[in-house]
This record gives sequence, structure tokens and C-alpha cells, in this order.
Amino acid sequence: MSVLLLRLAGPLQAWGSAARFARRTTESAPTKSGIVGLLAAAQGRAREADLSDLAALRFGVRIDQPGTRVRDFQTAHHGDTDKAMPLSERFYLADAVFVAAVEGERALIDALHAALLAPVYLPYLGRRSCPPARRIDLRVRSDVSFGQALRQEEWQASAWHKRRYARHATVSLGLLTETASGQDPDLTLRDQPHSFDPRHRRYGLRGISTTTVDLPTRGPGQLVHDPTAALEGA
Repeated sequence: MSVLLLRLAGPLQAWGSAARFARRTTESAPTKSGIVGLLAAAQGRAREADLSDLAALRFGVRIDQPGTRVRDFQTAHHGDTDKAMPLSERFYLADAVFVAAVEGERALIDALHAALLAPVYLPYLGRRSCPPARRIDLRVRSDVSFGQALRQEEWQASAWHKRRYARHATVSLGLLTETASGQDPDLTLRDQPHSFDPRHRRYGLRGISTTTVDLPTRGPGQLVHDPTAALEGA
């Protein structure tokens, strides 16, 4: 088995699991349906295509920088009649950073990694209006387990966010992983994709285990500038 690690960072992200009609909410972390959709789009799969191989991937996410939830009101007019459409209320995560992981057979994981390097459809972070700030792919790990891959990857937060922890040796990050068969979940979410067909989208419940992981605030050879250090020595 291999693990594909993704860095999900951008000015705005939106990962809905229960958005309906004019109110579009977001979860506090990427959903499995959102990541499967991103990977399927990178491969150029049609919305009506079979998703069973991607849906079977084990999924997990680490919250490296939780971001801030923001709300936006949007208006629109019908393209043909110019009739005003209902006011839309949309929620986003601003300045968030996540490390997501999918685990599966090596051939499939390698194919997904190759697709991210040359995507058929450009990836976005939950909604088309949310482009990533940089390349999404981090690496493929075949030498460690799924849990180790998420726990060992270097902290991916933005430099300004890391400076908040300049006095700390470690930082505690939230970890959300798919529950194994027979394991009792800490929570459930309806984001297990069965079909993206716009005529009949279908999602199932997925069990999630929640825990934390402590990571060093500095990577190998990395220094984090503490703006208060000079003041203390004065």
C-alpha cells in the first residue's frame, strides 16, 4: 500500500457536507467527497464515471492551520431572463492549511500523483472560486503506514502562523482519520461519495476517529524568528 500526501492551502477553502439551496456551509476540515472529487477531476473523469476505486481509498486529514470561518452574501441574475436569483449565503475557511492523505494500492496512488502533476481539470479547494495557493502534491510514501505518514510529515503552516509558536518546541495538531472496520467512530459525516452524477448525487456516512499529534515547530535546519526576542534582551 502507498500513501499520497496533499497540502491544501489557499486564501479561501470550502468543504461542504450538508450544503443545501441558498445556504452553503463548510466543515472545519476537508471532506472525503471533496478530495475524491479533486482527484477524479485531475484524472479527467466525468461526473457520471464510476468512483468505486477512489471511494475505497482510506482518507485522513491533519489540521496544520485551522483558519477562520467567514461568511459571504452573493447575488446573481439569470443569464437569459436577467431575473434576480435568491440571495446566497456562503461560508468559507480563510487562511487555513491542511495535510490530507489517501491510502491505496501503489498503482492507483502513483496514477493519482501523476494526474496532480498534469491535471486534466485544475484542482480547487472545495469550490471553483477557491484555487490553491501552491502545488497540492507533497509526496508519495510507501515506506511507512498511513498513520505514520500523517504524523511524520513536517508542519505545513504558513510562516506567519508558525511565528506565533516561536517560543514553543512543539505544536499540537488535530488529526481526523477514517475508522477501521469494527472500530467505534468518534463522529460520523455524510461525505463518503457514491456518485457525483448531477442528476442523482449520493453520499454515505463515514466514521471518523479524532486525535492529536505533536510536531516540532521547526523543521531540520529551520529557524523561526521571534520578534520579541530582541526586546527581552534590551
